[in-house]
Amino acid sequence: MLNKMTNYLPRLLSGVLCLALVAILPVRSPAQTAAEPERETLLNGLRILYWGQPGNPDVFLRLRIHSGAAFDLADKGGMMALLGDALFPDRSTREYVSDELGGRLEVTTTFDTIDVTISGKAANLERMIDLLRGAVMTTQLGAENIATLKEARIKSFAEQTSSASSLADQAITTRLFGSFPYAHPTAGTTVSVSKIERGDLMSARERFLNSDNATVAVVGGVEKSRLMRALRQLLGPWGKSDKTIPATFRQPSAPNPQILILDRPASSTAEIRLAVRGLARADNDVLPAELLALVARNLWQTALPELSNVVVRHEAHLLPGMFLFSATAPQASAAKAVSAAQDIMRKLSQAAPPADEFERARTALAAQMSQQLSQPAGLAGAWLDVDTFKSPRPNTVSTLIRSYTPGDVQRVATRLFKDAPVATIVLGNAEQLKAQFQGNIETRANTLTPPAKP
Repeated sequence: MLNKMTNYLPRLLSGVLCLALVAILPVRSPAQTAAEPERETLLNGLRILYWGQPGNPDVFLRLRIHSGAAFDLADKGGMMALLGDALFPDRSTREYVSDELGGRLEVTTTFDTIDVTISGKAANLERMIDLLRGAVMTTQLGAENIATLKEARIKSFAEQTSSASSLADQAITTRLFGSFPYAHPTAGTTVSVSKIERGDLMSARERFLNSDNATVAVVGGVEKSRLMRALRQLLGPWGKSDKTIPATFRQPSAPNPQILILDRPASSTAEIRLAVRGLARADNDVLPAELLALVARNLWQTALPELSNVVVRHEAHLLPGMFLFSATAPQASAAKAVSAAQDIMRKLSQAAPPADEFERARTALAAQMSQQLSQPAGLAGAWLDVDTFKSPRPNTVSTLIRSYTPGDVQRVATRLFKDAPVATIVLGNAEQLKAQFQGNIETRANTLTPPAKP
């Protein structure tokens, strides 16, 4: 018996030691797996980001064109979105990717980019890249095809409902940015899309749809040698641009500081929007601005529990975007909602937020980033943003978030809010609203059309 116990004891101690090591060694969380991709560049300037995942039967590709709706021609909003539509004009292509390749295909246009996302089984990698090749190298811009795409986009506008929330969103961007590109919906409007001509799209294709203005990110179970062979064969012939088109625009004028009341007589509630100019994506304070938004949201909701649909967010683009307060309020609480948001901006620019509110925001932001980076789309998107915006590298984000203090939030609040002109929109029953607001206000009938979905 003693001999058996003597033989068993080393194994028992070994097992205990293994369990102890598991307990003290760090567990690789999704955020920690956001390792740098392997990088390659084809001779035509196309940049490649690659994450190999041996054993994964699927593959995810995202091709990014580093130019978006900010380059829409004046009065022709939706031009770049329409160019995105022209990459895969036939619904049958999306059905083919879904039914035959076991994945999905979508094109998304933002102010700064056109993203083509295609996924499927890794065994079908070459077919997916061939679809990308056809889209960017033989884009269908015939007159008949363009007319069909314009008709489809305009029809989609007509089918969208004019919600109070979407009307208020469009009103605040117009109030803040004026004629600046960020004031206009990326998808355009019925009027602006109807003005787009074939020559506009052909010129946009020549200027922006080029290999050295693009990056492709690939995540999944494909060997690098196979991937690079397919990319060289299929996208290697894609031509370069003659010159780079920088995003240089005249900055918008300061917004009108008057509170603008937009009349919507049938409303039983009021849509509240306050906004100031924000930061660019490359700014070192972008992450603290995200923390500031989370802190401000919690403070606003706590100050007025009757608010619903409360959102405070920092929208950063290649050029400075906006910091937005957005909520739905009971009609009788509209003035209190505006005053509370103004008070939060003032206090946060004068003093650091309470420690518990800061920690709550920091925990939420860390969890949000971890969740994003745990998915192929989020991982690829985050590293593509490094190429597009020179934003913080994803594998440093968790360390950066841990390093921030309440003082950093106050510093950014001071940058954004101190002496900043604030654009303010209240959409609701004007007769009921005017009596609440003292001082200089502006009242208009609501003549806006809601922004189209991208």
